[in-house]
Amino acid sequence: MKKKENRKNESSSPLERLGEAYIVLLRGINVSGKNKIPMADLRDLLNNLQFKNVQTYIQSGNIILESSFSKNETSLRINKGIKEKFGFEIPVIVRTIPEWQKTIENYPFPIENEKIVAFGFLNQVPKETTIDVKNLGEDQYKIVDDVVYLYCPAGFGKTKLTNNIFEKKLTVVATTRNLRTTLKLLELSK
Repeated sequence: MKKKENRKNESSSPLERLGEAYIVLLRGINVSGKNKIPMADLRDLLNNLQFKNVQTYIQSGNIILESSFSKNETSLRINKGIKEKFGFEIPVIVRTIPEWQKTIENYPFPIENEKIVAFGFLNQVPKETTIDVKNLGEDQYKIVDDVVYLYCPAGFGKTKLTNNIFEKKLTVVATTRNLRTTLKLLELSK
């Protein structure tokens, strides 16, 4: 299984860049055999939707691309394109590169152990900044704007701080990326 899908459809020379560079996250693709989207097919779709310099990273819905559309329009086009081509709806979250960088810089917990550090990306700023979750142990979270910063010493397989809990309690769409993936997407965007 390939770990990295990093192909650009055009030169990434700054002189040839068109539009805004975005990091795009798809929630819930290629998980347990559900919502399967081959990355080559996804890149073809995105190119056909008029996005430029499309790159994907691993199989879990991480995309870097350039768009002449707003963040909202980019999200809507990708969502509609996936529904038309693959037959299912997938939540799409879009961030600019400066927003992504700021998210990383503002991480409020220790980052020495990358295996317990993650970022929950939300589709909107929730009304609440705290939620009631029982039996968290040492796990911690902090909601700042449209990001949930996660610090889970017990590990992500055991934490109660899941996408589903944040979606239910905050009435948002959430998708989480670990520190390694979050940093790699920033690196690939440059």
